[in-house]
Amino acid sequence: MAAAAERILPSSEECVYTACYCEENIYKLCEWVRDNTSLIQEFYVVFISNAAQQVPLWMQKAGRQYGPGKPVVWDYHVVLLHQREGQQTDVYDLDSMLPFPCNFSRYCTATFHSDEELRPQFHRKFRVVPATDYLMIFASDRSHMRVAGGWMSPPPEYPCIQTDLSAMNLPMFIDMTPSTFMGEILNLKTFRLRFRTPTVEEQALAPDPS
Repeated sequence: MAAAAERILPSSEECVYTACYCEENIYKLCEWVRDNTSLIQEFYVVFISNAAQQVPLWMQKAGRQYGPGKPVVWDYHVVLLHQREGQQTDVYDLDSMLPFPCNFSRYCTATFHSDEELRPQFHRKFRVVPATDYLMIFASDRSHMRVAGGWMSPPPEYPCIQTDLSAMNLPMFIDMTPSTFMGEILNLKTFRLRFRTPTVEEQALAPDPS
């Protein structure tokens, strides 16, 4: 039986959250980790999308309206990963019905199922960015959520996240073209391999950090 995930962040109910602004929700989680722990180097921000910007995800709260076992198809989604050397990776997803945090293996199985059951245009890609870089680079003016006369979904109450260099670079994070922008682009198979829990044998062969 897998060990319960250790809680590092506040509960999901205590986190800053605005529906349909997952990129900003995760930014605020990264801020909390930076300001309240010494572990920020162990965290990664993951954008999930593809060329068609149609990615089916299961176990999302927004999918409950479609009935049991049905996915929701996002244009993109963003989660936070905590990878500790020699230990399981945990996933923080404020839009998921799974535990917060959730064991990486369980999260992947329940959320992504398999690309083999999907048409190629729905295959998921993953942009993995160190949380420290995300905090320095990410910017959004929320223009992607504006419609004539208002908003597709009400924006957060705090000011837009901007840097000295950019007011809006969200589309660059969503773009899954290889060798563009920052971070590494992975498919579902390589993503699962990148963050899987090491085997007992691999842990035994790992160098002693001391």
